[in-house]
Amino acid sequence: MKEWMEQLRKEFPGLKVRSDVPYAELTTLGVGSRLPYLAEIADEKELAAVLKFTASAGIPVFILGGGTNLAGMDEPCPKLGLRLSKAGFSGAEKEDGKLRAGAFIRLPELARKAAEAGFAGLAPLAGIPGTLGGALRMNAGASGADIGGFTAEVTGFRLDGSPFRQEGAQVVWGYRSSSIPEDVFITGALLSLPAGEPAAELAAIEAEVLERRRREPSGRSAGCAFRNVSPMDPAGRLIDECGLKGCRIGGVKVAAEHANYVVNTGNASEAEYVELLSAVRRAVAERHGFYLRPEVKFLNPESEKKVLAAAEPPKVNVLYGGSSSEREISLMSGRAVADALRNAGFSVVLTDVTECRLYPEMLEADVVYPVLHGGYGEDGRIQKIFEENNLRFVGSGSAASLLLMDKIASKRLMDRFGIPTAKWAVVSGRERQFPEELKLPVILKAPMEGSTIGIVKVETEAEWEKALDDELRLAPEILVEEYVRGIEITVPIVNGRILPAIEIKSPHGFYNYDAKYVYKDGHTEYFCPVVSLSGEVVRKASEYAQLLYLGAGSRDILRVDFIVGADDIPYMLEGNSLPGCTATSLVPKASKVSGISFERMTSGLVYAAMKRPLVRSGAGPAAEPATLPALRPSRPGAVPNPALLRLCRWMFRIALVLCAIPILAVGFQGLLAGISGAWVMIVNGLFLLCAEFIFKWFNLLERKTK
Repeated sequence: MKEWMEQLRKEFPGLKVRSDVPYAELTTLGVGSRLPYLAEIADEKELAAVLKFTASAGIPVFILGGGTNLAGMDEPCPKLGLRLSKAGFSGAEKEDGKLRAGAFIRLPELARKAAEAGFAGLAPLAGIPGTLGGALRMNAGASGADIGGFTAEVTGFRLDGSPFRQEGAQVVWGYRSSSIPEDVFITGALLSLPAGEPAAELAAIEAEVLERRRREPSGRSAGCAFRNVSPMDPAGRLIDECGLKGCRIGGVKVAAEHANYVVNTGNASEAEYVELLSAVRRAVAERHGFYLRPEVKFLNPESEKKVLAAAEPPKVNVLYGGSSSEREISLMSGRAVADALRNAGFSVVLTDVTECRLYPEMLEADVVYPVLHGGYGEDGRIQKIFEENNLRFVGSGSAASLLLMDKIASKRLMDRFGIPTAKWAVVSGRERQFPEELKLPVILKAPMEGSTIGIVKVETEAEWEKALDDELRLAPEILVEEYVRGIEITVPIVNGRILPAIEIKSPHGFYNYDAKYVYKDGHTEYFCPVVSLSGEVVRKASEYAQLLYLGAGSRDILRVDFIVGADDIPYMLEGNSLPGCTATSLVPKASKVSGISFERMTSGLVYAAMKRPLVRSGAGPAAEPATLPALRPSRPGAVPNPALLRLCRWMFRIALVLCAIPILAVGFQGLLAGISGAWVMIVNGLFLLCAEFIFKWFNLLERKTK
């Protein structure tokens, strides 16, 4: 490192380079010893030249910003620190109706300068102490606003010294993350801000700064130590519920005021800070099943690895895509599920499934999470592959998936269990006449499609032939349902728990594909809990939904759709074993109303799959259930020992013979002695001897009558 520094000073005699700078001076947290070398860059020209030189000379560098979310190192850092000077990169001025700002300006100062220039919008970010460069890197935000939402352009330099520019719309702004490349040294940004009244905006800024000071604990920290899992699962609350407030290791402790702040109480070391964060991650994983991810940045990459290794998350393979007509919906659902599991800290691999086969990622995962709609994703074929390869997976098994996917088989199951459903019939290319037992209007449904694909309403006889021809292109047999005019609701079930029902009001009274996803005819309204029905009707629908869940042999998740007629009867339409999981999907809506975040819901399904014993394909019947299940799950009975059963059967036979012999002997003696009625004892004895054969004969006759 000394040789590198001599070369650097020789090449740039005017460059300001400092040696052995304490991290207590460079970071707000202050853990670690000293940074061996720090170069402070005066302007963009000098920055480009220094980066070109360090890249060509092979000198490793790292970018140091305001240091508000950085943990230093105990050991000497093997890299040269580069930091922008305040004088050259802290300005902010108007440019074509926007605000151009340098990367080293602090967010409170940026908000004030924006307000003085007649802009608004940055007040919610004014309590964040970091620089604009750091804010852009991690998409800093607060109170529902984030810096990415105002960014029109990001500028800087690659680590090889080449200039970098990217429009804000081209950046993927995630939760506390951005897609700005890691090898970019951000020097500034162009912000597009709404107009505002300076006095009002400045007052809002000061209020935000005061509120932040009131809320945050005193002492040195790097801000929030961990990322929030979700707005409903903030890291601070999760840590607090583990009883970790005030927990201390050496010179660092969990703040008593806010559990997501870890405070340096003195001359704390990096090792102590890492050990405490590791303990927190481990405790939250054990208590809540979430794997908190550090929000603080570590100068030493091994430190972050140690924190993450404190609690290893399950590996989940999320399957999405497929080849059915619902591929696009599956892609949206799969990405949403993967994002939720990553927010929960799980290790996630996404696989775009284009064939129904075993993929290598499935074998490497602890749990396979299929988010495949229609086709082999829901008809049990992919589940059959999971079962044959002893894979743990989310959702129903192959038999239940096929049963629920097939609308015709599902109708038969509903009838068998006495669940109210609309009058129905089956038509085909050979038997295409309108069913005499039904009345118009009717609904035609392709039995193996979902997301309301392949569903057509027929209101007149003139529409029948064309509608039927269109449906027969999708399937050889078509379900015909008598149309029930009423209120549409759906009842989700997650891990056996019935969630609040959702009322659906589509713009044209028919919940089709457009009403679900496209909104060409207007947006669909959802009400959770239901507003147009009595509690008794909703309760009855929930009971029927649970009956289908248990009767079909479902697992983990099911959404059951109903239409409630004018007679207040909830008529079951169908069950969906892999319901959609997009932002507009119904199960996540009901979960949220129940106080369950999407992250908690999806992680709960993963854990349910992990706890389930592996059952090979073919262990259960693939046909429809033949008996009515109880609404309350019963405890499984013990399986009798076969040898003991045979022994008991033979002992019973011997007992019958031993009883019959004395009775027959007494009867024959009485008959020989001329005693009247002795024949009765002979008949009784013979009945005991032949009892087993008589019962077998009755069982045979009974089977023939079925």
